[in-house]
Amino acid sequence: MLLALCLASAACGENLSDLTGPTPGLQPTFSSIQRDIFDTTDSSGHRACTQCHTGRRPAGRMNLSPGAAYASLVGVASSAKAEAIRVIPGDPENSDLVHKLAGGPGIVGSRMPRIGPPSLTQGQMLVIRRWIELGAPNN
Repeated sequence: MLLALCLASAACGENLSDLTGPTPGLQPTFSSIQRDIFDTTDSSGHRACTQCHTGRRPAGRMNLSPGAAYASLVGVASSAKAEAIRVIPGDPENSDLVHKLAGGPGIVGSRMPRIGPPSLTQGQMLVIRRWIELGAPNN
């Protein structure tokens, strides 16, 4: 419901860039999420996810570096919570990535990004949720 309301308000004159705050170019595509969230320290101080989730031993066994991130996220079981799937295409409500970024109840470990606050903005979360809702395509 909130997602529909936010998207409707964006369609009625509010630019997506107004919702995404420190990542004004963020779009609900994997390439945009990779570039604007995973790889970038933004203007409000959100540190790049790849500072921890990269290399031979990435945090949580989740490599978010370009070329590896998609295969590390979509349809993959969480290393901390075996029954949880990181990204379930079409189902943001049950995707562990959404829960970890939002700090929802029932997560194992810390809310991400761990080095914070700040956490992602509601607009950034909306875009990630929308990408998942669209089927989490590798675009």
